[in-house]
Amino acid sequence: MTQAKTLGELKRRNYQVRTVKDELRANLIAKLRAGERLFPGIVGYDETVVPQITNAILARHNLILLGLRGQAKSRIIRQLTNLLDEQIPVIAGSEVNDDPFRPISAYGRQLIEEMGDETPMAWVGRDARFVEKLATPDVTIADIIGDVDPIKAAKGGHLLSDELTIHYGLLPRANRGIFAINELPDLAGKIQVGLFNIMQEGDVQIKGYPVRLRLDVMLVFSANPEDYTARGKIITPLKDRIGAEVSTHYPADLQLGVEITRQEAWTTREGFDGRLRVPDFIRELIEQIAFEARDDQRIDKRSGVSQRLPITVMESVVSNAERRALLTGEDEIVPRISDIYAALPSMTGKMELEYEGEQVGAGRIAKDLIKRAAGEIHEGYFVGIDFTAAVRWFDEGNNLRLADTASAAECVTLLEAVPELIETVTIPFDFKRDDEAQLIAACEFALEGLYAGNKISRNEEGGYTAATKAKRDRRGMIYDDLTETGRFS
Repeated sequence: MTQAKTLGELKRRNYQVRTVKDELRANLIAKLRAGERLFPGIVGYDETVVPQITNAILARHNLILLGLRGQAKSRIIRQLTNLLDEQIPVIAGSEVNDDPFRPISAYGRQLIEEMGDETPMAWVGRDARFVEKLATPDVTIADIIGDVDPIKAAKGGHLLSDELTIHYGLLPRANRGIFAINELPDLAGKIQVGLFNIMQEGDVQIKGYPVRLRLDVMLVFSANPEDYTARGKIITPLKDRIGAEVSTHYPADLQLGVEITRQEAWTTREGFDGRLRVPDFIRELIEQIAFEARDDQRIDKRSGVSQRLPITVMESVVSNAERRALLTGEDEIVPRISDIYAALPSMTGKMELEYEGEQVGAGRIAKDLIKRAAGEIHEGYFVGIDFTAAVRWFDEGNNLRLADTASAAECVTLLEAVPELIETVTIPFDFKRDDEAQLIAACEFALEGLYAGNKISRNEEGGYTAATKAKRDRRGMIYDDLTETGRFS
C-alpha cells in the first residue's frame, strides 16, 4: 500500500496515531508472541536484564540502565528503536515530528489551518526517531530544551516573542520517539531539573515563551553507579521520576564471556580466510584474565574491568599470530601463550589501579593475571595428568624459550627435547601429532600451567626454567619470579 501524501488521505484511511510508549508496548507484545529475540547480539542477559527492560516497556515506564563500563548499556538503548514502527506520518517540514492530528508546534498548527486536508505528509523512519546525547558538564538547558533564535526572527520578520522564533533543543526534536542520555550523572543538576516536567506532566516550557509543548517521548538513561559520587550524581527528585532502574552486569560465567568475545572480536584476516584456528583453551584463558582482574584487590572495582579487555586482547593475540605467520611464511594462524603476553598493551590501559596496584605497576599486574588465568584453565584440561618428567628436566638445569616469532618447525624441535612433554600434552586433546601448530600451542599452554603452579619458572624474556625451592614454597606470591630478568646462557 502506498503511503498517504496528505492529511486528507490519512483521514480516509482511518490512520490511528499511538503514543510512542503504546507503540513500543504493542510492538514488544507482537515480538514476544512471535518468539523473536528482543535484543540480537546481547549475550548473558536473557534471565536478568532483558526481562526487567521488557517489564518496564510493558508498564510504559521511562528507564535507566545502571552498570559499569563495557556492559552493553548503549547497545541495548540503541536497539530499542527496533520496537518502533517502521515509519510514521508527520507534518512535512516540522522540526518536532508533529502529529498530523495533534500538532504541538506553531508551524504545524498554522500549516493545517492554511491547507486543511491538503497538508503534506512526510514519513519518518524509526532510526530518525532516536535522539542520543552524551551528558557532559557543559550541556545547557538550551541544548536539551531550546531557546530563542534571533536569526529566525530576523529572517522571518517575527517578534522575538513569536513562537515561530523558537530554536528547538534535542528533547523536542525527539518528539514521538526515544530520547537517550548517556552518563546521566555528568549532567549538571540544574539541567536535570529541566527534565522534571517531561517525566511527570509530559510537557516542557522553553525559556522566554508562554507556551508549553506537550511532548510524546520515551526517556532512557544510562549511568555508572559509582559516578554518583565520583563525578556528579543523579538528583533525588529525578531518580524518583524514573519508572524503572535496571542493573546490568558482566558475564556470569566463563562460557558466556567466551561467546561475547567470539561475537565481538575482529578476527577475520585477509589472506588467511578459513585458516585461523583459535584453540578453545586460548579463548578460555583470555576470558579468564578478565575474570581474574575483576576479583583482583589491586584493581579498582568501582571502575570495573570492561568486556572490551578480552575483546581487544583477542584481536591483539590474533594479530601477533598473524605477524608470526607472515614472517615465517606459514599459511595458517594459530595463537599461542606467547601471543597473549605480546598483547599486554591491550590490557594495561583497561585497568584502573588502587594504591597497591600503582606500586606494582600495570604491566606486572597484567602478567600476573595471565599467570593466574593459565593456572585456572590448566586445571580444567590437565587435572590428574603427570608432568613429573618435564619438571625434572627443568630441575636438571635445562631451559626452554619459544619465541613468539619462531616457526612451527623450530618450536617442535625445541619441545622434543623435553622428556614426555609432547606425549603428555596430547592426552586431553583430539588433534593429531603432526598438527604442529596446535601441538605447539598446547605445549606452551601446559608449560604456562606448570609455571602458574610454581613447578617451573618463567623469566621476562618468556623462557621457562627451573623453579627455586623458595618460589615453590611461596605459592601465594604469584608475581615473585617476575622480578627476575636473568638471561639464558
